[in-house]
Amino acid sequence: MVAGELVQEHLRRDNAPDEIDISCKRSVHNGAVPIGDQYTDLTNGSAHLTELDSKALEQEIPPDEKQAMLPGEETCIETKLYWRRFSVLAVFSFYSLVNAFQWIQYSIITNIFTHFYNVSSDKIDWLSIVYMVAYVPLIFPATWLLDKKGLKLTALMGAGLNCVGAWVKCASVRPDLFGVTMTGQIICSIAQVFILGLPSKIASVWFGPKEVSTACATAVLGNQLGTAIGFLLPPVLVPNTVEDIELMGHNISVMFYWTAVVSTALFILTVIVMKDRPSLPPSQAQAVLPDCAPEDYSYRQSIINLFKNKPFILLLISYGIMTGSFYSVSTLLNQMIMACYKNQELNAGRIGLTLVVAGMVGSIICGLWLDHTKTYKMTTLMVYILSFIGMLVFTFTLDLNNIYLVFFTAGVLGFFMTGYLPLGFEFGVEITYPESEGTSSGLLNAFAQIFGIIFTLIQGRLTTDYNPLAGNLFLCVWIFLGIFLTGWLGRANLKRQKSPAVSPPLTSLLGSSNVNFYHVESCVLGKANESFNTFVFHGFFGIVFRQSPDKRCIVDV
Repeated sequence: MVAGELVQEHLRRDNAPDEIDISCKRSVHNGAVPIGDQYTDLTNGSAHLTELDSKALEQEIPPDEKQAMLPGEETCIETKLYWRRFSVLAVFSFYSLVNAFQWIQYSIITNIFTHFYNVSSDKIDWLSIVYMVAYVPLIFPATWLLDKKGLKLTALMGAGLNCVGAWVKCASVRPDLFGVTMTGQIICSIAQVFILGLPSKIASVWFGPKEVSTACATAVLGNQLGTAIGFLLPPVLVPNTVEDIELMGHNISVMFYWTAVVSTALFILTVIVMKDRPSLPPSQAQAVLPDCAPEDYSYRQSIINLFKNKPFILLLISYGIMTGSFYSVSTLLNQMIMACYKNQELNAGRIGLTLVVAGMVGSIICGLWLDHTKTYKMTTLMVYILSFIGMLVFTFTLDLNNIYLVFFTAGVLGFFMTGYLPLGFEFGVEITYPESEGTSSGLLNAFAQIFGIIFTLIQGRLTTDYNPLAGNLFLCVWIFLGIFLTGWLGRANLKRQKSPAVSPPLTSLLGSSNVNFYHVESCVLGKANESFNTFVFHGFFGIVFRQSPDKRCIVDV
């Protein structure tokens, strides 16, 4: 958003003209609001806005570039999309994948690790819960690092710690070294603090306005794919060889070493590929953001602004409920399946895979849907309601002695529950713009971890003391509450969606520190029946686009 609060009053940016040629004959009254007869003088000093020929535009401006004028500047800043953005997205997605794999690799074979390390199942649960515990206190320094030091350093911290934690686990393959494997998992859990807040940051900094939701969904998808592989591979790589503890240790060692090698390769790629931002901004929304120097940026004030945003508070709670429920189901899936179906470790992993892969499909579809429709409020609410229905169906079909039915219901649950994750990220950025994407995403993830810890501990206790039905019903109640919270978000203002609607040359006229006031006689814009936008700047005046009888657009200042 332009400094000085340039707000679009109605209609989306798609209705604003893409290119306008402004020829300014004369400006008057720098820094002062014209009053009285001063408007008469403005008539003689006019600016004519004319429609540019589309073919000429194609020749003069590359198809992937537009121009934007920043506040207080005379020069144009181009926006451009770089091919490097796909490499940045791919590398991030892959090391996020490995980190998510390390989160779930213990829980999906809980019965095997309890036997190998000779510990109780709740100790193995803590190997998953530690990811959530570490995130909550560390998210604030991590988002501070992202905002102050940039994308590359934050990405290096995530990939580097992920690599170190994987190698520490390689030294823990002995029944009396549970503490060492916990240490390695703690290091990996710290790494994820520097990972989970990056999807929306990478999407907004590197991708164009028509790609941003899909890019965010793809980045989140990498983490989901890691969880899916974490469900699938550990039961295959570490079969339940209860009689041969030495073979079990060898199998665990193979899994740990392969994870460490892949993590090291991805850390090297992160060093090579990752950059803070492209040379030119990818969108007008990025171009008009205040380019504050790091020393001028107040992270504390950004946090305060976010907690004063009532719609964002509602989103924090509703997002935390949904994502925390997913974390809890993922952590306890092995125990739920084993309680209903004996000796089904492999199928427990495959059900987890089905849960996440279906969610990945949901994430992609939701991202594409948002890019094309921008219906954040309705889409988020509908996905939340369908997630609740999916949780109910999964709960009441789990113990029907039909494991193939569980595959289906888990897929339905995953499609909507996991598909909600990128919706929450993008919705958060929309309603908090122009606050930092890393800060809003970090807070969303912090609340997800808090709810995940609470839900996992309570559902785990209910599952152990009673049965999986009791634990799942507990989650259903909370998700039902989340539906109402999401419904109350219906009045939230989509700030980022509205801000790029300002035509670039008009932005330059209105955004300068010494405001020049112009009377614009007329211009030819768009179609005869097209509706135009109203903008308000500083609360002093508005630019009103209205249609004249000769099908020309009169711009009144």
